[in-house]
Amino acid sequence: MIAYIARRVLLMIPTLFLISIISFVAIQLPPGDYLTSYVAQLRTMGENLDEEQIATLRERYGLGEPVYVQYVKWISGIILRGDWGQSMEWQKPVKELIGERLTLTVILSLFSLLISWFVAIPIGVYSATHQYSILDYVMSVISFIGVGIPGFLLALIVMYFAQARLGLNVGGLFSEQYINAPWSVDRVIDMLKHLWIPVLILAVEGTAGGIRTTRANLLDELNKPYVELARAKGLNEWKLIWKYPVRVALNPFFSTVGWSLANLISGATLISVVLSLQTTGPMQLRALTSQDMYLAGSFLLLLSVLTVIGTLISDILLAWVDPRIRLEK
Repeated sequence: MIAYIARRVLLMIPTLFLISIISFVAIQLPPGDYLTSYVAQLRTMGENLDEEQIATLRERYGLGEPVYVQYVKWISGIILRGDWGQSMEWQKPVKELIGERLTLTVILSLFSLLISWFVAIPIGVYSATHQYSILDYVMSVISFIGVGIPGFLLALIVMYFAQARLGLNVGGLFSEQYINAPWSVDRVIDMLKHLWIPVLILAVEGTAGGIRTTRANLLDELNKPYVELARAKGLNEWKLIWKYPVRVALNPFFSTVGWSLANLISGATLISVVLSLQTTGPMQLRALTSQDMYLAGSFLLLLSVLTVIGTLISDILLAWVDPRIRLEK
């Protein structure tokens, strides 16, 4: 097991290096840059910048240097000093900008993930062990609807009914007076009052998919010889199901931990935009559209790194849960 983990960690090093290069180059691919867009915007507003001012700004942001020089400065700053660069649009350090919203994103996504797991697994197990029962049909219909409805559409429906029928404002994670306020007990309470709606919306799709996955995998396991043998030996039915076939059926949950870690940062961007949530998703989208290269590149790098780390965690969990998939020496 230790040798298996060591091999996986060693493979991460060149992978992360390649990811850092791809992340930085990807944001350079669209024509132009942030400064070009910024100057064009000022000119549409009737303000003009002379060439000397443009050259000064270009030198300040390092845009006049070759891409590989910009990359070396960026990645060396991250590794050696923990400096992720300066956001051109926000005029703030990238580390500070991401940090402001990262806590909210992690809280929102983590709550949604845990709720979807705690709801989906028991329902999926029940549906598989009571196949073709009325409740199984009901859960199947609900899960198909949950999978079929996009999260942002569900967010729009919830917002409409909350505002039109109940007179509630469900946008954002805070009331207006707490948006930029420092953390306090009152701010936490206010966040919890707003948190349940986005958590519910984010959890619906994951719960629906989890029910279908758990049910399908468990049905495959229930008819295998080792289950029949355990039954023949008189093992308690519920103990048998939860100890053996359910453990194998949950492999997909462990194998998707890599995606889950990345989702903690992306924070379901479309849903966050619709609900006006103060998470990293809308900021990431804005950085990409405005070509704010250090902020956008940092988001891409962070998401990729978390995916690689999450994949490592998935492999370790799968090797622990199901020894059959471990690599032999």
